[in-house]
Amino acid sequence: MKKIYLAGPDVFLPDALVVGKQKQEICRQFGFEGLFPLDQHLGDDPGGVDIFRADMALMREADIGLFNLSPFRGPSADPGTVFELGMMMAMGKRVFGYRNTDSFYHQRVREDGYMVERFGLGDNLMIDCAITEAGGTISARAEEGLAAMVGFQAAVEEAWRQIFGAMAT
Repeated sequence: MKKIYLAGPDVFLPDALVVGKQKQEICRQFGFEGLFPLDQHLGDDPGGVDIFRADMALMREADIGLFNLSPFRGPSADPGTVFELGMMMAMGKRVFGYRNTDSFYHQRVREDGYMVERFGLGDNLMIDCAITEAGGTISARAEEGLAAMVGFQAAVEEAWRQIFGAMAT
């Protein structure tokens, strides 16, 4: 069974464990095992380095990365998620993304006198292009909620189609 690292700001949601379980169940329906960072048992008071090391171990274990790129605390994706995307791409792993908006990055950014990328992308070009250059896709759906469940399911379906659909033909 292929393992998918489930990255994103979902871990900051008040119901993060519930959201993680829902996403893992969707993964199971498509024959994947979802690796959700909060499922790790790090003790009662883990430090930042403990969480970093545990998440790095999960990324190494995973075959695929699935990244929630919904804008978080600003117009762009969560910086920790973006770091993980770069790490998994550098590891040569398949990466896919999804977000809860179908607007362009430049539509969400205040210009403040600085140039803003206008490439018709949903986020900074280094984020979106990392996924497409690695062969993945980004499912962008206008939907309520940071968890972006509609986009998530579409991304899992696309990962299945690219990985298992190719094996069936």
